[in-house]
Amino acid sequence: MEKKIRNVLICVALVLILIVLVSSFYTVNPKEYAAVRQFGKIVKIVDTPGLKLMVPFMQSVQHISAATILYDIPASDVITRDKKSMISDNYVLWRVSDPKLYVQTLGAVEGRANERIEAAVYNSLKKIISSMTQEEIIAARGEKLTQMITDDASADMAVYGITIIQSQIKALDLPEDNKAAVFSRMISERENIAAGYTAEGDAEAQKIRNETDKSVTIKRADAEKTAAEAIAEGEAEYMRILQEAYNTPDKASFYKFIRALDALKTSMRGKDKTVILDKDSELAKILYGVMD
Repeated sequence: MEKKIRNVLICVALVLILIVLVSSFYTVNPKEYAAVRQFGKIVKIVDTPGLKLMVPFMQSVQHISAATILYDIPASDVITRDKKSMISDNYVLWRVSDPKLYVQTLGAVEGRANERIEAAVYNSLKKIISSMTQEEIIAARGEKLTQMITDDASADMAVYGITIIQSQIKALDLPEDNKAAVFSRMISERENIAAGYTAEGDAEAQKIRNETDKSVTIKRADAEKTAAEAIAEGEAEYMRILQEAYNTPDKASFYKFIRALDALKTSMRGKDKTVILDKDSELAKILYGVMD
């Protein structure tokens, strides 16, 4: 009997030891925080994965995701500074940056965190959109507008131990009922701007053509004047040279003879030519051997 009681007690002791041992260890997975509580108060945050030790029965562990979380925010209406309505559809990438603060404020409940994030992003979106005109929003749409909303919303979420990595706008568009009218007005404005640029370009081109034509006319007139002066100078020099070359009766007679031969040569070009000459002409005198 005593042996049976002793065996039972040993088994109970072993079970208690096993329970104590099991309660003394916990595991932290990758991309996970572990908040160690003692009598409900957080005494330690563990952010390295592995098997960890704690005080059994006095301490407990709460696991918190350290991964990046995607939250798709429902589309909402926003009003621009020039009182134009637009529809914004966003999604958010966020993560826990201060697990202790996250547990203390939101109890590490992801649903509550998403509610706060949705409110923060909507408030930031409303504040930024309302400070810009519709054209400014369209011009800034993309990385610039995304960064503005992300920075503003993340600042609001810091008190919850949450960092918004990116608040991305999936769509920022006009309501269907006035989209066509706004696009038509924008196209008309762009066409007016383009027409203005075209008119300025045409005027500048015409100005350049006029200046070029004027420059060409002046240069051509100068060139023609210079050419006329050169020709006149050449003819004067030619006449001077002739006068010097044939300044005696013999030279003058020889000049007449050469000129007569040149004239005859020119008139006899081609086939079947007949030349009618005056008997007193220089050519007739050459052909008949009559010389002065």
